[in-house]
Amino acid sequence: MTVNIYLHFNGNCREAFEFYRSIFGGNFALVQTFGDGPPDMDVPEDERDNIMHVSYPIGSGVLMGSDVPSGFGPPPQQGNNFSISYQTRSRQETDDLFAKISEGGTVGMPPADMFWGAYFGSCTDKFGINWMFNCEQQDQQQQQQQQ
Repeated sequence: MTVNIYLHFNGNCREAFEFYRSIFGGNFALVQTFGDGPPDMDVPEDERDNIMHVSYPIGSGVLMGSDVPSGFGPPPQQGNNFSISYQTRSRQETDDLFAKISEGGTVGMPPADMFWGAYFGSCTDKFGINWMFNCEQQDQQQQQQQQ
């Protein structure tokens, strides 16, 4: 089973996804603007360059998103109804990614050893998106033994 997270933005989807790509690397699988859609979508001319759909593979999952045009309902309120959970491979990777993505945002819980046996941290990035980073200690110990 694959869980994909879909984020809705109020005109800054492109900026947010470029920020995420600057941290995790890789390429977008698909980027479409409202200008690429059919004309009968009735998107205002000044919003036609906004993102209609972006698909971005991160790790073994896919992060997807779009802007919400003004005529499609109330503006979205990001960051308060979900979290993106990212499973890291090491404490160092956790610390590195956490430091980058929390810059300009708010740290909820700095990375630390947790009672469930993982190294975990949570934050809200500068776009209001909640993130959780989780490194299973058992996974890291196995990697160290293999080296």
